Amino acid sequence: MKIDNTKPVTGNTGEATARNPAAKTDAPSRPAAEGTSVHLGTSTAQLRTLESSVASAPAVDAQKVAEIKQAISEGRFQVNTGAVADGLIRTVSDLITASQR
Repeated sequence: MKIDNTKPVTGNTGEATARNPAAKTDAPSRPAAEGTSVHLGTSTAQLRTLESSVASAPAVDAQKVAEIKQAISEGRFQVNTGAVADGLIRTVSDLITASQR
């Protein structure tokens, strides 16, 4: 297949407009003027509500903890040593990578 350089290259806006119909525009893009504001679609009140609901959610699933305690006390809890070892190796690898940056 031969590449034809005689036609101007145009951007593919199909994917962007499929996800966000508001992204379709016929106007050429321009740099934003100084002082231009951007609206992200989420109000401060919505963010505060979300923050408070996350803050009030328990950090630990008490029911799951109780089930694990019961399984340990009854001798039914089995540790997957392979998964523990893999997780440990992955964590150490991540720490080494992060310290090299």
